[in-house]
Amino acid sequence: QVQLVESGGGLVQAGGSLTLACAVSHNIFRDYMMGWYRERELVASVSVGGTDNYVDSVKGRFTISRDNAQNKLYLKMNRLTPDDTGVYYCDTRPAFWPWGKGTQVTVSS
Repeated sequence: QVQLVESGGGLVQAGGSLTLACAVSHNIFRDYMMGWYRERELVASVSVGGTDNYVDSVKGRFTISRDNAQNKLYLKMNRLTPDDTGVYYCDTRPAFWPWGKGTQVTVSS
């Protein structure tokens, strides 16, 4: 069974930055479109080939990327706002692997 382990969250002031990471336990990672979710709502996705997409609220501030050799997914978050606060999860898009524990991001105003 595939396991997802998210990390990199924390408490940051508005305007700050964080980089989230997701470690995937199986090589099949490289065969799937992946996404980052906030409270189980998609915020960014990246195709197998690296094409990325974002919801409007994070466009220009967040960057999703993947390392297929390391089975890892990343989310670089800049110019954070309090609205970005939440638990962030990684999963396939659409999501069908068992959810990990997520990583908490808290942005103070």
